[in-house]
Amino acid sequence: MKLKHTIRSAVDALKIHKSRSALTVLGILIAIASIIMMVSIGEGARGLILNELGGFGAETIVIAPGQEPTGPSDIGNTLFADSLTNDDIEELKKKGNVPDLVEVYPIVIVSGSVSYEGETYTPTIYGGSADFFVKTLNIYPEQGTVYDETDIRQNANVAVIGSKVKEELFGNSEALGQYIRVKDRKMRVVGVLPQKGTVSFLNIDELVLIPYTTAQTYLLGIDHYHEIDVVVKSPKVVDRAVADIERTLRNSHGITDPDDDDFYVVTQEAIIEQINTILTALTIFLSSVVAIALVVGGIGVMNIMLVSVVERTKEIGLRKALGATSKDISRQFLVESMILSAAGGVVGIIMGGFMGFLAYLVVSTYFFPEWTYVFPVGAAVLGFTVSSIVGLIFGIYPAKQAAKKSPIEALRYE
Repeated sequence: MKLKHTIRSAVDALKIHKSRSALTVLGILIAIASIIMMVSIGEGARGLILNELGGFGAETIVIAPGQEPTGPSDIGNTLFADSLTNDDIEELKKKGNVPDLVEVYPIVIVSGSVSYEGETYTPTIYGGSADFFVKTLNIYPEQGTVYDETDIRQNANVAVIGSKVKEELFGNSEALGQYIRVKDRKMRVVGVLPQKGTVSFLNIDELVLIPYTTAQTYLLGIDHYHEIDVVVKSPKVVDRAVADIERTLRNSHGITDPDDDDFYVVTQEAIIEQINTILTALTIFLSSVVAIALVVGGIGVMNIMLVSVVERTKEIGLRKALGATSKDISRQFLVESMILSAAGGVVGIIMGGFMGFLAYLVVSTYFFPEWTYVFPVGAAVLGFTVSSIVGLIFGIYPAKQAAKKSPIEALRYE
């Protein structure tokens, strides 16, 4: 029997029991749809994260105090570490220590609320260089200007606020020149940032920028920094600069064993690699779980095909009596199994893509506007291939059982 006749016969046989055929492919359909949806969401998350990280630029190096956290419980230790001081900044600025360094920007983080004439709001308060945030994130004030190095040296009581902060405290009123209270300190608003949303995981609209010297002296009463951001000449020299920074800080802190470091250095490339590794591992893990469902779906196909073999015993006997060979019978049942699995794969790919698109609509509408929809073509091709292979593997046994039947016994079967 020619292959096209075999396929036609297989399709006709499946059409007789449409409901059963549909239920048979359900397990495979769900498994493939889950894979497509998960990969689509994972790629969307990957794109969002990499886009956010790209905001700071590959030439930016972050130095954090304390030992590098290895788990969630270690994060608090780094927040309260006081190992980064002004002496470190002076050492880093020396050309002989870090030749590729262009700028150094210390940062302190202030927790608390801001208020204006009875209106109170809790924003993200950063003590740092406004020039660094403006240049690095490419966000310039919509109104007013930013404070400069003179204001930082003089511990000036000035602030640059985000659009959300302005809206919450001032409404439609003018904010420039007004004094807001940051914790217990009055700060004059010198600039208002445009509405920008989240950039590099920092919500610009909810941001209040003040000189780090002011934050240290009047708000926190500390002489250390929560972070030091270093900008080097180009992304190509980042690895070399990291080695220079680590050597300089170890000398500054009197550390001889790297295991005793009371600081850690993070680059954008390292973060990207870590995130890619995490997302890839998570996708593989979830796909492995779904693969179990795919096997279960394949077993379902095999069971239904075995039932079909029993139900069609007389048909098998009749076809053999009319000249069909065992190979013809085996091939037809194998083709039926593959058609069922492949159909489940195709519908699963369509459903998975649709579910991924629905997830994109929800996330981009309510959480992250920058989220993009990605249809995983590679995963779709792999899903279709795997579903077809599952049909082939789990169809072999029923096909052999059908081919074994004697035509005389089959015709006598009631």
